[in-house]
Amino acid sequence: MSGIQAPRGTFDLLPEVSADYLRIEKLAGRILGRAGYRRIDTPIFESTDLFERGVGASTDIVGKEMYSFDDGGGRSMTLRPEGTAPICRSYIEHGMHKLQQPVRLWYSGPFFRHENPQAGRFRQFRQVGAEALGSDSPLLDAESILLLAELLEAAGVGGTTLRISSLGSPERRAAYRDQLISFLRSKSSELSAEVVARIDSNPLRAFDSSDPSTIRVMEAAPRLLDSLDSEDRDHFHTVCGLLDGAGLSYEVDTSLVRGLDYYTRTVFEFTSTELGAQSGVGGGGRYDRLVAMLGGQETAGIGWAAGVERILLASVESSRESTAADMLVVPSDESSRPAALQIVMAARAAGLSARLEVTGRSTKASFKHAAKIGAQRVAIVEGSTASISDQGASNPTAELSVDQLIESFGQELAS
Repeated sequence: MSGIQAPRGTFDLLPEVSADYLRIEKLAGRILGRAGYRRIDTPIFESTDLFERGVGASTDIVGKEMYSFDDGGGRSMTLRPEGTAPICRSYIEHGMHKLQQPVRLWYSGPFFRHENPQAGRFRQFRQVGAEALGSDSPLLDAESILLLAELLEAAGVGGTTLRISSLGSPERRAAYRDQLISFLRSKSSELSAEVVARIDSNPLRAFDSSDPSTIRVMEAAPRLLDSLDSEDRDHFHTVCGLLDGAGLSYEVDTSLVRGLDYYTRTVFEFTSTELGAQSGVGGGGRYDRLVAMLGGQETAGIGWAAGVERILLASVESSRESTAADMLVVPSDESSRPAALQIVMAARAAGLSARLEVTGRSTKASFKHAAKIGAQRVAIVEGSTASISDQGASNPTAELSVDQLIESFGQELAS
């Protein structure tokens, strides 16, 4: 009988890769912190109604991909599939509209979607993201995009391309939606069954189809970008001009749509040639009506999320941190254990990486173990003295009392 394994589409974050995840989180915190973003953590599960109202009942996320459950009290809860709606809920609940606007927030954590697992796509995955609420300025759009570009560059993501477009206002999109539905119905015999099934519920998703026949049809489909009103068109052109001024290259992609109903105006996505068919590494857009949809005041907002697994897969250089130890401390016998523990704790307090030999290895075996873990020094503790040997040395390079050795750690810290 085989042992119990992690659920399909999930994985254990083993020690040898966890440093990579922490590095991306630290990068995000540093880059976004400099721009005035503060960290927020929302619950891993929220009311199902939050996503049905905010993300949209007709979306794939709500219709097919959410993990929902009864909390035992007759309330439906959902493991969060995305981060924007929870942050908007928190913005309303905690009266953040009273703060200086815009309110800039960033987050990192696990998210959940019932998708077909494949490279870079998991059912439990991690994202870092940023949200700015309280301004409809195109300058905020440009800044948000540039921050994601900075993060991807700092993380070593190779072959990136920025795709950008605009979805305009919900009113203008509703009129365009009717136009697109008429076009799709006229071509229904050439479309995939999946696209035909949701012509009325979510026609814009036809642009995301991988079916060859559908792709050919959509090349001639009307474009929302051509239907924007003058105000939305000016907003988009201003954003593009700001990106031009910042020296960030991009492609205007009139077929770009996002899988969430709350988006308005600017939408964008970064892709990487280092990834396969699932080339998206991060993206987002404006959601100027979402806070009001959830019961708050009219509040403009823009944000993005980037998949940590996607970032790491697309990184052209390994970021793995060294796990080598500065020192291995070996008690020679049972009576030497207290002194060895004192030495280890003092070394760590001085900022050194110190390992304590606890398996009862012989002195000879301890030196072999030190070589395997890359320890630069070995301290053999016997009573109140410690013999210090540098890596590869055949004889001890120093013999110090325990107090002298601990004092030397303090000197290293002071220097």
